[in-house]
Amino acid sequence: MFVVIFGRLSCPFCVRAKQLAEQLEQAGSIEGYRYVDMPSEGVSKDDIAKTAGKPIHTVPQVFVDQQHVGGFSEFDQFVRDRQLLSTSSTA
Repeated sequence: MFVVIFGRLSCPFCVRAKQLAEQLEQAGSIEGYRYVDMPSEGVSKDDIAKTAGKPIHTVPQVFVDQQHVGGFSEFDQFVRDRQLLSTSSTA
């Protein structure tokens, strides 16, 4: 699995999503991840909405193997549901 996270460095949930992806990578649960800092890379919510196929109102937005998962809460639940880590990052 490869994870792409679209976010902003000033966003606490974006930082948490990045930390979760780092934990998954260290655990060998994913092949890797890419964090896209939207302001510095010129990516808008409208750009992400085109890929996700629905309006985007918040960040982060997480994609796993090019499939839209959602924000941090959905990403965390995705990890829990698949038991990709022995413990959750939200504990």
